[in-house]
Amino acid sequence: AVKNFTLNFTITNLQFTADLKKPSSRRFKSTEKIMYYYIDPLFKRSSISSAYTGCKAMRFRSGRHRDDTGVDAVCSYKDSASLARFDREKVYQELSTMTNNVTTLGHYSLDGNSLHVDG
Repeated sequence: AVKNFTLNFTITNLQFTADLKKPSSRRFKSTEKIMYYYIDPLFKRSSISSAYTGCKAMRFRSGRHRDDTGVDAVCSYKDSASLARFDREKVYQELSTMTNNVTTLGHYSLDGNSLHVDG
């Protein structure tokens, strides 16, 4: 069985624009690909790497400041006996470490208080 969890964070140097609201827009699609490019390797180095099947950006949203863009993604993993149970706190700690204490994701800057993992 495949199970989902949500991943939320805020990028502080990606200006939110109206076309990021529209999943069919060119900007949404290109930003989604970039997020996948940066997020996918993190999970492949995490404790759920063998069960991880991918993430999909569901929504980009306006942040508190003009240059902030919130990212809401749904990620999936195969539920199996080899993965005792999805430990969202462990995954959060791993992502926090791999993003330099929630400060960087590739060339993007992150709001250090914005990372949420919910299983």
